[in-house]
Amino acid sequence: MEIYETEEEQLEALKRWWKENAQATIIGFVLGISIILGVNFWQDHKKNQAEQASGVYSQLVQAVSANKQDSIEKLADKLQQQYPKTEYAAYGGLLLAKLKAQQGDLAKARTILQGIAKGPNKELGNIAKIRLVRLMLAAGEYEPGLQLINEVDPATSSSFSGNYDELVGDLYVALDRLDLARSSYQKALDNGYKSPLLKFKLDDLTAPEKIDSPK
Repeated sequence: MEIYETEEEQLEALKRWWKENAQATIIGFVLGISIILGVNFWQDHKKNQAEQASGVYSQLVQAVSANKQDSIEKLADKLQQQYPKTEYAAYGGLLLAKLKAQQGDLAKARTILQGIAKGPNKELGNIAKIRLVRLMLAAGEYEPGLQLINEVDPATSSSFSGNYDELVGDLYVALDRLDLARSSYQKALDNGYKSPLLKFKLDDLTAPEKIDSPK
């Protein structure tokens, strides 16, 4: 470390340092400020987008309650087109898919759910996949339904494991593979999954065994 005996020497050293490093220092300062301003701008932008999307979603919910079909379509489309990166776009999609399924437009409902299932939000993606499998179950697509569940990433679906286990059981019942169905229902029950019909489904499969066991 250099030691300077006089203030003049210190001043000269400072001048030399500034001459050698001024450009890099200024650039670094400007970049630092730009990054801070950019982060703040992006955060404000995301906040504004979320607030606006929330307002549109609220209008969508009101339109659904009032059964205003034209408004429902327009508001759902607005969420997808103007706020595609917000969670409200996915929420709106789930709501629209439910309505389309109730109206019998299963193809449209499936397309919407497939889009949400591929989205970045893993929780909403799992909800979409569960509803998609239910549509496949209703359409008699049992093997494809099992395949879809088999492709689910356990690391991002642990909180939905009970839903999937019950659905696997439903699909195996439809395929008349009752032993596998029983195992899936029991797995869901053992893991603490709460479902209004799960115990009933399991009892329905085990009832014949209980009747035959005394023989």
